[in-house]
Amino acid sequence: MSKSIIASVMPEETRVALLEAGELMEVSVERSESGHLVGNIYKGKVKNVLPGMQAAFVDIGRDKNAFLYMGDAGRQAACQHLTIGQDVLVQIAKDAMGDKGPRATISLTLPGRYIVLMPTVDYIGISRRIEEEPERERLRQIAEKIRPAGMGVIVRTVAIGKGEEDLIKDMAYLANMWSILSSRAKRSNAPALIYRDAELVVRIVRDYLTEDVTEFVIDNQEAYNRVVDLLTHISPELAECVRLYTPTGQESDIFSRFNLDTQLDSLRNRRVELACGGYLVIDHTEALTVIDVNTGKFVGKTNLSETVFQTNLEAAAQIVRQLRLRDIGGIIIIDFIDMDKAEQRAAVLAVLELELKKDRTKSNVLGFTSLGLVEMTRKKARQSINGMLYSQCPYCLGKGRIKSPETVVLDIKRDLRKLNKRSRPGGRLLIQVHPQVADLLTKQGELKRLEEETARSLTLESVADLNPEIFSLLWKPD
Repeated sequence: MSKSIIASVMPEETRVALLEAGELMEVSVERSESGHLVGNIYKGKVKNVLPGMQAAFVDIGRDKNAFLYMGDAGRQAACQHLTIGQDVLVQIAKDAMGDKGPRATISLTLPGRYIVLMPTVDYIGISRRIEEEPERERLRQIAEKIRPAGMGVIVRTVAIGKGEEDLIKDMAYLANMWSILSSRAKRSNAPALIYRDAELVVRIVRDYLTEDVTEFVIDNQEAYNRVVDLLTHISPELAECVRLYTPTGQESDIFSRFNLDTQLDSLRNRRVELACGGYLVIDHTEALTVIDVNTGKFVGKTNLSETVFQTNLEAAAQIVRQLRLRDIGGIIIIDFIDMDKAEQRAAVLAVLELELKKDRTKSNVLGFTSLGLVEMTRKKARQSINGMLYSQCPYCLGKGRIKSPETVVLDIKRDLRKLNKRSRPGGRLLIQVHPQVADLLTKQGELKRLEEETARSLTLESVADLNPEIFSLLWKPD
């Protein structure tokens, strides 16, 4: 499958899109003001130790302290030895999200092109995407041979078919980097940033640029030069696919040229249409994400069972696309349309798992529950694309619902009737409302009826920038 990478680089923001067979599959956004924390290494200072949670909070010099969990078996002893005020070297594993600070680990990793160096653990790992056992064993033997004593190595997928010399060069670069970082950490006062992970465009080259990428288009001359220079040293055979975007005619923006802006805007929608006529509904909660599958307008050609099955098959592929596009992580519950046949359920799960193999983010499908729901998890390291691009609605505050104009009118009536039981100052009563509520009060003659009921002089004022749920009752002297 051919892949394309489209990069839009501005001083304030970098956006990168991954297309597979011409279809948008992943989007990454990085802003200079908010920065990128995952992968950064800090010399932090322990601010609080929570033995009951096998965790600690570490000051890394940011607005929020990092949460350091050390509860797995190999690290419990280390947690017992942490003390308040102690310096500790940590790496950010998950960005801050909502009210939660970033999550940190003491298992440090330095990613290269072909390998990942783990200077604090003694371990050899091979990418799960390398499936052929002879190749896994070959790479494992090379990793064992070239790794520094006492350090760990993970061999990346892009190392398939690469010789020992390529991995040695990568290892030499990473080992030298670790030596420099170690020296920097010793002479730095906590809290201090010891290592900043590469910027987004460089990370894309490191992590995504493989032989199946047919074009890497960049709209910024400086970023283009940086990518070409980097590839010249690490993968010169891939430099030919990189090209600088030159605007033509009215298509000045690279994302508009590739019709990506419209697709990005659609990511805020709960509802996702399927080609067959069915649709998905995606809802997020604090604990998990729920995806509901519906047949919609799809009526099929044979029988109900086959219609449901075909909808679920298409939905499974689209669900994975949406997980990647929106970068949805954590617990995910999928409510496929009920299927009576076990072989149909197995086929839908097979499509789901096959599509997930294309996803670089680790996931785990647990299968159908007794209620017929599919449970799965997907690693969550960064804020979702929706969380970065959009803010909480100031009206509904994340609920997704506001009071209807009819409900607000009823609230106004209640307050007016309460006022009517109190003392009656002179003058008229001004009612300030949102235009939708004003229309309802005017068109249905409600204002006149309220005047008659309360025996008061009422004046209605429409305020365009007022919250649709809010109204005010103000006394105005004659």
